[in-house]
Amino acid sequence: MKLAKFIDSSDSVRFGCVAENELIPLVASDAYPTLASILAASSPMEAVQSLATEAPITIDDSVRWLPPIDRQEVWAAGVTYKRSQTARMEESEAAASCYDRVYNADRPELFFKATPHRVAGNGQPLRIRADATWNVPEPEITLVLSPSMKIVGLTVGNDMSSRDIEGENPLYLPQAKCYDQCAGLGPWITLFDSLPAPSEITVDLKIERDGGIVFDQQTAGDQMARTFVDLVGWLSKDNSFPDGAFLMTGTGIVPTSDFTLLPGDLVHITIAGVGTLTNPIVQG
Repeated sequence: MKLAKFIDSSDSVRFGCVAENELIPLVASDAYPTLASILAASSPMEAVQSLATEAPITIDDSVRWLPPIDRQEVWAAGVTYKRSQTARMEESEAAASCYDRVYNADRPELFFKATPHRVAGNGQPLRIRADATWNVPEPEITLVLSPSMKIVGLTVGNDMSSRDIEGENPLYLPQAKCYDQCAGLGPWITLFDSLPAPSEITVDLKIERDGGIVFDQQTAGDQMARTFVDLVGWLSKDNSFPDGAFLMTGTGIVPTSDFTLLPGDLVHITIAGVGTLTNPIVQG
């Protein structure tokens, strides 16, 4: 089951189910007034089934998608794939030992990524910082967490990163990661009673520029050095999330230092079983 947020023909924010090529609007109730309240239910699928529906909308370019987030926080994990460890060490000799140690440590790297107003949905622009020269997308399997920290589904995440800023000094990580339009989520949330095997969760990144593909790379969840459950366990230690959370689980695809995003690029991230998130890139 796939759940999305969108703007309807009357310019109202709505949520609904995605089935085949149709978007089925759901009618909010007192029990489930928001998408987040559905995700917080003991059974989100049963919560959806309890709601009335409206006439389906054919999915085409006229659908105005929103990121599938209400008031949740967005967090992210780093150095969870072998490739990401190598790439981070390439950013700066000063930071190399820091990233190498966290890769082998019990405690993962976890950082705050975005508040809802900094998040873009499918078709909405993501931003590269005006004060950065090396900017990349980071395609990430993103866990959808209930307030009790239960993994209720997955969505596609784009953890935009200014690698030259982070590479200059690891203490600059918040500036490299958290700014306006720094995170992409969508196009919807796919609910799971039980998650598929990591090897089945493939990730594909394609970057389009002037009508051509300038970057194309793939990975899968089985290339992670940490498990989803382990990451959620560390995130929830001495921490509470009354509205739930999204956790980006790290990237195994990092463009090399000879590539940077440019304004006008289109970033396409596909996660098997979830969907494809597409965002145009703007700057400044």
